[in-house]
Parts: sequence; structure tokens; C-alpha cells
Amino acid sequence: MQMHFSKIIQFSRQLKAGNRQREFNFKKLKNTDPEQFSVDVSDERGDRIVFTMKKDDNRWIIATMTPLQQWILQSEEKLSEVIDEELALNS
Repeated sequence: MQMHFSKIIQFSRQLKAGNRQREFNFKKLKNTDPEQFSVDVSDERGDRIVFTMKKDDNRWIIATMTPLQQWILQSEEKLSEVIDEELALNS
């Protein structure tokens, strides 16, 4: 019997978004094509906002059907850079 282990990639980063520091939590989703990360962050009231980012060419883009706050959409490039940095550390 052959066993296959896959590494779970899950991490958090503090980023400035919407004129305040926020903690973004990332978790790589398994067996998706293209690669995807689930991302969650709290808004001003403490409610969790969950969205997905997927690999598109050489960058990560927000790929969710629900409308998101503008400060999240404006942070897409920073979020993409953070994911690339973490994947470089884990490869």
C-alpha cells in the first residue's frame, strides 16, 4: 500500500487595508485547478469576510461571486504578493 502525504499550507499575515491593520488568514485548498486559497478577514464590526483567490497566469486574483468591500478589492495585489512569498518559503 502506497501512502501519499500532502502539506497543508495555512498562514496569517497582518496587512494595512482600508486605513487599518487587519489580520488576513489564508488556507490553500486541496485538489483545485487552478490553485486556490480561501482567505478570511474581519470587518470593522468583527464579522468574518470569506473569499477565494485563484492563480491566474502568474498572479493571484480574487475569485468570488459575492460583492466584497472596496478595501479588500484594493488589497488584491498585496494579497497576491503575500501568497507568493509564503509559497516560496514552503517549496
